[in-house]
Amino acid sequence: MPLDLEITQLGSPALEFGGPGHFTDQKTGLIQAGPFDLRFGAAHRSQVRVGLVGPSDMVQKAQQWYSRCQGTITSGNDNLAQYPPFYGFKSIFHSALVLDDRWIVEFSESKQELTKALEMKPRPRFEKVLSFYERATERLSKMQNRPDVIVCCVPENVARTCWSISQDLSPAQRRAVKKESERTKMGQLSFFEGWEPEETPEDLLSRDFRRALKARAMQHRMPIQIGRDHLFVDSPNNQDPATRAWNMSVALYYKAGGIPWRLKVDGPQTCYVGVSFHHMKTTRRHLVHASIAQAFSSDGDGFAIRGDLVPWRPEQGRNVHLTEAQAVRLGEQILGAYTELTGSEPRRIVIHKTSRFEEPEIKGFKAALSQVPIVELINLAPTMFRLVQYGAYPPQRGTLCMVNGGAFLFTTGFMPEWDTYPGPHIPSPVRLASPGPIDAIRAANEVLGLTRMNWNTASNTSGQPVTLRFARRVGGIMAECGTSNPEPSMRYYM
Repeated sequence: MPLDLEITQLGSPALEFGGPGHFTDQKTGLIQAGPFDLRFGAAHRSQVRVGLVGPSDMVQKAQQWYSRCQGTITSGNDNLAQYPPFYGFKSIFHSALVLDDRWIVEFSESKQELTKALEMKPRPRFEKVLSFYERATERLSKMQNRPDVIVCCVPENVARTCWSISQDLSPAQRRAVKKESERTKMGQLSFFEGWEPEETPEDLLSRDFRRALKARAMQHRMPIQIGRDHLFVDSPNNQDPATRAWNMSVALYYKAGGIPWRLKVDGPQTCYVGVSFHHMKTTRRHLVHASIAQAFSSDGDGFAIRGDLVPWRPEQGRNVHLTEAQAVRLGEQILGAYTELTGSEPRRIVIHKTSRFEEPEIKGFKAALSQVPIVELINLAPTMFRLVQYGAYPPQRGTLCMVNGGAFLFTTGFMPEWDTYPGPHIPSPVRLASPGPIDAIRAANEVLGLTRMNWNTASNTSGQPVTLRFARRVGGIMAECGTSNPEPSMRYYM
């Protein structure tokens, strides 16, 4: 069979910030032009008010760290393109980072509440410590002049003993998890560098403290950030202080209601959606899934939606799929949430999915979105495809290989602007496919751009588009919410 090979090098995605023009690096854009919402004038946040909860020693570490972030912090690294100094929160975001004693809740040391809780057995210990942070968050959330975001200061002994506990499952349910896990792993490819897999059956075997805490805080409509020693304290095992300040500050600014940057999109108003599945519960025979959608407007903010329960059927094989009716309902939810968020309907919707689109899903989404002029369904699948080039470095990020009609995109790779490849493994591309005709170069450019839309970090090295990146985390938090309707804003999940 003849090999039809074409290689195209895509440019770095353009991002928009507060000033005119565009940039290809998040940190450079913030330094030179400020956050995107500076364009909103009086609506730009002049303050980011931060609450602190936790043991007094951890609260003190947090106060010292945030005080340090008011000024310039250097990385100590010679590669300033990759590791620039952090020039202070107000200088970068044009917004004051405000901490106040009114927004601090310390756990009582005199009563040794936390110490006693940590002596309990695993399950009551998990719930007791979780309740300390939830009560403190609820207290601050009910203040008339409340903080914008709360940092939950978690000491290492809590992280060590409470971070994960076994779920209380029956023997039959555990057998269902094991059976599903074995079925899922049969023939499954490893996910490549920079991509977090969607939820696995093993996730049902344990509960995660971070996800449980975010779900509890969501009930009080309060975004939170977890603060531990690896954020607050300099250590050879931690990232350099400037990098930690950058990553923490971008996440804090977004969770407080700001928009750090926006993807520069040429064309109609677009809604980018990632559809995935998470495990809600087990029955005696199999697992029950729920569909989730992570959606992002080309204008800015993102939201998450939980769709219908999707019982697994043997004929589906490894992948879970929606029925036509379920795809219709999820599509209608996406369209309604987008319209409520932005005030208008999108002119274009792009839906990403790691498993292929089956015919019922195609019909359902197109029926629900029939009033949207352009609807594109794109499958982003892991692949064993490799490309080796002559020289010391792997292929450049943004390399698009068209092989016999198939499109393979390297979302990670050598970065000439840094003169290095910032990854430990040989980069692997993602395969782009669609049940209908698409412009492969445009689709690849957008996927590459969406890898830069992770507002949980200032890192420039993410390999997964934001439409799919948080699937596992969002699903886990939604599962903690039970049957209640979770908040849609992505600020509660990042």
